[in-house]
Amino acid sequence: MPKLQVMDRAPVTELSDRAREIFRLVVESYLASGQPVGSKTLAGEGALNLSPASIRSVLADLEQAGLLAAPHTSAGRMPTEIGLRLFVDGMMQVAEPTPEERAAIERRLAEPGPIEAALEATSAVLSDLSACAGVVMVPRREPRLQQLSLVNLSPGRALAVLVGEDGGVENRVLELSEAVPPGVLETASNYITAHLAGRTLAEAAAAMKRDISSGKSALDRAASDLVERGLAIWSEDVMERPVLVIRGQANLLDESALSDIERVRSLLDDLENKQSIAQLLETARSARSTRIFIGAENRLFALSGSSVVASPYRDRDGKVVGVVGVIGPTRLNYARVVPMVDFTAQSLGKLIG
Repeated sequence: MPKLQVMDRAPVTELSDRAREIFRLVVESYLASGQPVGSKTLAGEGALNLSPASIRSVLADLEQAGLLAAPHTSAGRMPTEIGLRLFVDGMMQVAEPTPEERAAIERRLAEPGPIEAALEATSAVLSDLSACAGVVMVPRREPRLQQLSLVNLSPGRALAVLVGEDGGVENRVLELSEAVPPGVLETASNYITAHLAGRTLAEAAAAMKRDISSGKSALDRAASDLVERGLAIWSEDVMERPVLVIRGQANLLDESALSDIERVRSLLDDLENKQSIAQLLETARSARSTRIFIGAENRLFALSGSSVVASPYRDRDGKVVGVVGVIGPTRLNYARVVPMVDFTAQSLGKLIG
């Protein structure tokens, strides 16, 4: 066959039928076993009807084109990251999630609890099914207030109970500098419920400051301070909540990873950098479907040689509210993982509503 031109991303059309078939078999075998594939193995399978010498010649051309690499002189070949990209974009036959996988995903998402629990479950079930690390970008949404009550607990302490329009209820203990009469707590609670309901925390805090500064609040100093502190405790909490949920990091420490301790260390460091992972997932928010980042295509995982499969999930109005995906080695079963991530994104979107 003619020599292939070396390029960053060789199109499938540049491969002859023979080269395309051999390349496909090498990639699929490598993704299944994690081991380089040799000419004797390919010839022994009988699917090619070619001699080992003929197969070696094609493998050498594919290596020269930058699609395959030989980790050792006497070893077989394995796909490069460029080769994996060629396979994923132009040759991979995507398989639908099995009924068992669909049922497992839907069952975990159907468990009762707050939305945070559903996001945890999503990350965990993806990790379990893919044998990778599951990752979910939490939607950045502030609750709108329906009621905030302040209840006296003891001298210097009050319980703040927030009820959102979505029905969610959260409690926080508010430390006070001094004992506050019950009447002041009731006044502050009634003020928030009557004047600030239907607003987000940020909107409520801004409206409160405007009312107090203009003298329209009719609150004394003690009640005004309680209102401000009652809202601030949630505003600070929302800002500090993690926007990323990662589960199943231990799945990434397989036998091949443990043989390269530097890659393991680099990968674990990458996973600790949640801000960078969140930034990477943000790039998938605008995608129409699942995106795949292979190895060095993404600077974050360039050293650890890891891949990311991510898909945006939408609410019932079609607005993107987050991203769900998996992080694993470049030797991912992409044909199985991609539709699994896509189905999970669709299921999570229905739940978010």
